[in-house]
Amino acid sequence: MTKITFYKEKNVFLGFEVVGHTGKDEFGKDLLCCQLSTVAQLAVVGVKECARIKAFIEISDGYLVIKTNYQDAQEEKIKFLFDTCYKSFQSIIQDEKRYAKLEVKNV
Repeated sequence: MTKITFYKEKNVFLGFEVVGHTGKDEFGKDLLCCQLSTVAQLAVVGVKECARIKAFIEISDGYLVIKTNYQDAQEEKIKFLFDTCYKSFQSIIQDEKRYAKLEVKNV
């Protein structure tokens, strides 16, 4: 199962963490896992290359975390990016509750 946790402060997303593989199909053929990974990687590219915000980013097998500070998270580009990622994850896992879970934690 993949667990996606968004971190929020004062109603603004600071970033998110994605942990685990969905296990819906065998490694290399799991399209659900691929979709979730693509959205997560989009956030990394968006923050680093498009918005040029310094963020804490860590990526390894079955793990990705991206977090910004509250000040940077308030920038319109970052708000739009994280909101879009949240809604994309929500849409992707809508009918996949056995394989992925999405939650929001206030910090």
